[in-house]
Amino acid sequence: MRKIKIEGRFPVTGTIRISGAKNSSVALVPAALLADDNVILDNIPDISDIEALCEILEFLGAEVTRKQSVMEIHPATVKNNPIPEEISSKLRASYYFMGALLAKFKKAIVCFPGGCGIGARPIDIHLKGFEALGATVTVDDNKYTIEAQELRGANIYLDIASVGATINLMLAAVKATGTTVIENVSLEPEIVNVATLLNKMGAKISGAGTGRIVITGVEQLHGCFAEVIPDRIEAGTYMALAALCGENLRIENIIPEHLESFISKLQEIGVNIKIGTDYAIITKKEKYKPTEIITALYPGFPTDLQQPFTILLTQSTGKSTVTETIWENRFMHIPYLVEMGARITVKDQSVAIIEPSTFEGKDIEATDLRAGAAMIIAGLIAKGTTTISNIEHILRGYSNIIEKLTNVGAHISLIDE
Repeated sequence: MRKIKIEGRFPVTGTIRISGAKNSSVALVPAALLADDNVILDNIPDISDIEALCEILEFLGAEVTRKQSVMEIHPATVKNNPIPEEISSKLRASYYFMGALLAKFKKAIVCFPGGCGIGARPIDIHLKGFEALGATVTVDDNKYTIEAQELRGANIYLDIASVGATINLMLAAVKATGTTVIENVSLEPEIVNVATLLNKMGAKISGAGTGRIVITGVEQLHGCFAEVIPDRIEAGTYMALAALCGENLRIENIIPEHLESFISKLQEIGVNIKIGTDYAIITKKEKYKPTEIITALYPGFPTDLQQPFTILLTQSTGKSTVTETIWENRFMHIPYLVEMGARITVKDQSVAIIEPSTFEGKDIEATDLRAGAAMIIAGLIAKGTTTISNIEHILRGYSNIIEKLTNVGAHISLIDE
């Protein structure tokens, strides 16, 4: 079993370069199947979720070549094979093949996706949208069959501003007959990134990044070159880390506008941060002010950053609170933090963090992707040795995290036990 071992209380200094966004990449890769010829994607992160997507692509018959951060996808040989549970369950984003294959072949057969167990994550909104476009949905145990003789443009209102549903319905609608209008969509930068790729392929999409997306269907899509935006969640994670053990730690290849709510909270509690055009430089301080965090849909405070930020708040003077409004199981890591010495209590969907805590290294687990990143930060500020198991969660979303942290002075390594 692979684990991460950390020797804490070493300063980190130098430069960390942020990789391409996980939440964009996992949608851009399935979207490439809609083209009739090759699609080249640059700034693809080196994470296990991408490896799982490549496995699905190859299962469908696509040719995939990768060289460092560049991925070339050859969709001409794709066949509409049913995607079995043993590969669809490796990541949540396998559900994007529903929209892509439905648009390309008018039929998709995909088993229910996997991902972190951070709460109920139904795909009802996706399925209702497919039905609005003219598809029928059949559910057989864990297998979803979605098919249509013809996809037709429709007016769709999402019950919840879901990132996954927004992207999936964009994928399905780009080749539908007529015009599709999707209301109450997500505003995330990743939505814009996917729409940009599709438009480069010849789609006609407007409104991405606003609450209303309009898609005029086209008959064919062609290959193109597109870049993945920097990962704002990875950037925020390293910013939180830098505020605790950084010495002029430079975090580069970021888009500060994508992190405004997060950066605002860093400044509010007193973090020593300098923001440039595409970088941030942070040096730790001994004390921080308390604050209140309430997660919200973009552009609000990201749910994916509340766990790393919680570690930062354990070093603030006074009482801080964090309220999670998106996922109901995002506090599973708190017992491990308490074991390490954090003074945190949980009540319903909120945590209270009381006074600065002194952390001691322990044997702990990564309960999900972002909690795993939080546990790494905890280990870096803890006295002694911290060993983290279940690290597959972390490797799903943080590209070369061991190498990046080692290069700036962290004492962190992968071990086999």
